[in-house]
Amino acid sequence: MTAAGSVPRRNWAGNVRYAARRHHAPSSLDELRRLVAGSERLRVVGTGHSFNRLGDTTGDLVSLAGLPGTVALDPDRRAVTVPAAMRYGDLASWLHARGYALANLASLPHISVAGAIATGTHGSGETIGNLASAVAGLELVTAGGELLTVDRAADGDAFAGMVVSLGALGVVTRVTLDVVPTFDIRQYVRLGLSRSALDAALASAYSVSVFTDWRSSRLREVWVKQRADAAPLPADWLDTTPADGQRHPVPGMPARNCTPQLGEPGPWHERLPHFRLGFTPSSGDELQSEYHVPRASAAAALAALDPVARLIAPVLQVCELRTVAGDGLWLSPNHGRDSLAIHFTWTADAAAVLPVVAAVEERLAPFAPRPHWGKVFDLAPAAVAAAWPRYADFLDLARRLDPAGTFRTDLLDRYLPRD
Repeated sequence: MTAAGSVPRRNWAGNVRYAARRHHAPSSLDELRRLVAGSERLRVVGTGHSFNRLGDTTGDLVSLAGLPGTVALDPDRRAVTVPAAMRYGDLASWLHARGYALANLASLPHISVAGAIATGTHGSGETIGNLASAVAGLELVTAGGELLTVDRAADGDAFAGMVVSLGALGVVTRVTLDVVPTFDIRQYVRLGLSRSALDAALASAYSVSVFTDWRSSRLREVWVKQRADAAPLPADWLDTTPADGQRHPVPGMPARNCTPQLGEPGPWHERLPHFRLGFTPSSGDELQSEYHVPRASAAAALAALDPVARLIAPVLQVCELRTVAGDGLWLSPNHGRDSLAIHFTWTADAAAVLPVVAAVEERLAPFAPRPHWGKVFDLAPAAVAAAWPRYADFLDLARRLDPAGTFRTDLLDRYLPRD
């Protein structure tokens, strides 16, 4: 067995200290299966990029980093099968070297594949789904230690319930992802976008992120990630001005931590994320919240937040606006609707931030906001249940696959109760 001392005791941001009594790092699938079968309460920890207690447990905390790391590419199927604990940045480099790519990446490549898909993590792009939408197959260990393999083509609707699973169905050990031919991206940063031009900006390129500080009526920065075979941005693009050098979305953080932004074409995996793999992503000293609202309601949702901008700004490092295409995954924040994701990188002061989170949630309530499952939120459980059409179906699936509640947590019990 790999040393249990390698299992993290805190999440990445440091705001959650895991409550587990025991820590494990199995080195084989059989060892993992025995561990799961013998545990009353168990959760898996990956790279720790959740900001709430979704991954916490009072029982056994398990790292999968010691399991065999074989990656298998299937060119005929245009798919790749990877270990659950593999980081997206490592997978991206491996794929690019062989002429393939993923359709999209999150803003940071440091996150694990299984953790990202389990929570509905995403990048940006009007026509591109979240990272979980690329999942074509899963291998997982269920509560009794059985090995279950499911496939998009063979398992249909039930499969759609198992991808964004919040770790409530079992321990995902391997993931099969769709791939595409590799491609190049140009990235630009533009300054001073008007709110009225937001829709045009978000629809203007392969992937677009808009940053604001809620202190001005104009949006601070637009990060435009354009396929290299598209026409370059015009000099007067949407009445903005080009940045005069490399930028970091969080004021005061070093721009060298970020991917190149001055329009020079480069491989997809070196432009789609905001942050470089070998450097600190975001600020590191932070809390995060995110809410997905219908894409068609983007302007109205932002206008609804304007009255609480005076509360948001003092505890905000940066706010990012991204779009995500709809999908059919039961617990995906983008289930059944194209979305605008409103992301807040807060200061690391929970006492100051939580009242503002409550104010944001109150203002967004008319838009049926769906929170990012791995970030800070405090929506009423009834509101969460109402926001997902397949909510009850997922509860039934969780009861069937985990009848004794091996993978339960306090957060799951609040938002996805067993009874």
